[in-house]
Amino acid sequence: MSNQREFGIVKWFNNDKGFGFISPEAGGKDLFAHYSEISGSGHRSLEENQRVSYIAAAGQKGPQATAIEVA
Repeated sequence: MSNQREFGIVKWFNNDKGFGFISPEAGGKDLFAHYSEISGSGHRSLEENQRVSYIAAAGQKGPQATAIEVA
């Protein structure tokens, strides 16, 4: 995993539970997305099929998106 920003599409995001998954545009495994990693203030959420940028990191259960921003 690098510190470079990558792009992906939100596969799904559950606002009630505060998490979902992002499919990388470059291909590969889907990344876990947690609401606490979404940049911004107030209620942070993502919409299905929304294009986002992120920094990929190794999470406890696999690849995870950090520093998520709507692209």
